[in-house]
Amino acid sequence: MAVLMAVTVDRAIDDLDAAMRRLRKAVRGIPFRAGGFRTTHRNLARDVAFLMVQLDSARGMLDGKNSR
Repeated sequence: MAVLMAVTVDRAIDDLDAAMRRLRKAVRGIPFRAGGFRTTHRNLARDVAFLMVQLDSARGMLDGKNSR
């Protein structure tokens, strides 16, 4: 079960990474000043990066190697 959770975390990290790349590509050419979009985008990118780091560090606890 722990290995399955680690694989799920890996998949979630990969999916988040791909989504952020697609977002970066999609926002090219959009004027960032419109409606405070720059701040919203920056906050989203920072929060997703934080989440990805937390997921990556949790992977070690889920892979079964650190069981008590």
